[in-house]
Amino acid sequence: MSSPDLHQTLPRDRKARKALALDLLQAALAAVDPAAAIRRFVAREGDLLRVGDRLYDLRQYERIFVVGGGKAGAPMAQAIEEILGDRITAGLVNVKYGYTAPTRLIELNQAGHPIPDEKGVAGTQRMVELLKQAGERDLVICLISGGGSALMVLPVPGVSLADKRRLTDALLRSGATINEINAVRKHLSQVKGGNLARLAYPAEIITLILSDVLGNPLDVIASGPTVPDTSTFADAWKVLEKYDLVEVIPPAIADYLRAGLAGQVPETPKPGDPIFQKTYNLIIGSNEIAVKAAQERARGYGLNTLLLSTFVEGEAREVAIVLAAIAREVVHSNNPIARPACILASGETTVTVRGRGLGGRSQELALAAALKIQGLEDVLILSAATDGTDGPTDAAGAIVDGSTVARALARGLDPQRFLADNDSYHFFAQLGDLVITGPTNTNVNDLMIILVF
Repeated sequence: MSSPDLHQTLPRDRKARKALALDLLQAALAAVDPAAAIRRFVAREGDLLRVGDRLYDLRQYERIFVVGGGKAGAPMAQAIEEILGDRITAGLVNVKYGYTAPTRLIELNQAGHPIPDEKGVAGTQRMVELLKQAGERDLVICLISGGGSALMVLPVPGVSLADKRRLTDALLRSGATINEINAVRKHLSQVKGGNLARLAYPAEIITLILSDVLGNPLDVIASGPTVPDTSTFADAWKVLEKYDLVEVIPPAIADYLRAGLAGQVPETPKPGDPIFQKTYNLIIGSNEIAVKAAQERARGYGLNTLLLSTFVEGEAREVAIVLAAIAREVVHSNNPIARPACILASGETTVTVRGRGLGGRSQELALAAALKIQGLEDVLILSAATDGTDGPTDAAGAIVDGSTVARALARGLDPQRFLADNDSYHFFAQLGDLVITGPTNTNVNDLMIILVF
């Protein structure tokens, strides 16, 4: 959809309203394009490199290495290549399968996400070998984005990839938050939790970060490979106890974490460690930027807008009940904002998987919301993952409105049954209401859009 006419009449039919919602999503995605974000914060003039508010004299460095991992790694690597050109000595970035682009100097290694695989291990091992070459007069540029935790995987000695895969699957199914998951991951990795900075020391490090974590905590995004770790072995163990996973995880992992609790293996690098004196971590994109872009586009349609929160978390189906209640309130009383209204939220919900179906948190949120807005003619809710893949599916999310439940029942589809089986994907596929964007090569949390016409 092209840029909106400020004076156009708001759409009344369902197809046009869906198109409007998708246009708001596209505006959000465009605002957090990784390559554009790199160019906003990084520029070169001759031998001077500006990164944020810092200047680096490239004549002071003998070699420049580029490493990193994440679903936005490909466009980030492309942009850095364009800026630095042949000053790059070597580089390797792990990206998700299909999330790639042509690069000349930086190798893009495709690997598994969200469950790590051998390609991820091999790529990370090669990054480590590069970093071990780096000396005091070298510069390391680290490109980090959402998905980096799974893609930059190198287990500690004694823990296998199969062990890490079982752990990751159990954590994802448990309903644990990304902060909790990463506290565990950092204590089982040779690169996470500041360990990559330890490997690169005494080289200088610039880390450019596209955040997918609420509030942008540096030590949580991609498990903070170049950031002091504020979590401990005790924190990691508490997560496993909280979600009853101590008896579920592989014995090798339990043994290593117990050794950490006993002080028999070293902790991750902590604040104050001298290895971080030559490290600069910079956030170049976040969900707040994406939401504000969608808000600006909505205003162009003549919609009254409200940014509800960029810190949304909790069980997807419970968050859905709250969002649907807000939509119903607008219909009932024009509060908290008068219609025509666009209410925006962003964050990262969780799903405790109990069924055997297929779906993701954004699709599950949409399905739960559909049950609460059924019969409301002028309400539409879109929920989508900004990386283009919601859970283990090819959909970014789904769109629902007041007619969704009725249309499903007319086709013999029971929404409650699909929700109970965590099978939102097959529900929406049969209705034609999946949001399919393909890989977006970015990742800044999920976006939720409530429209009340």
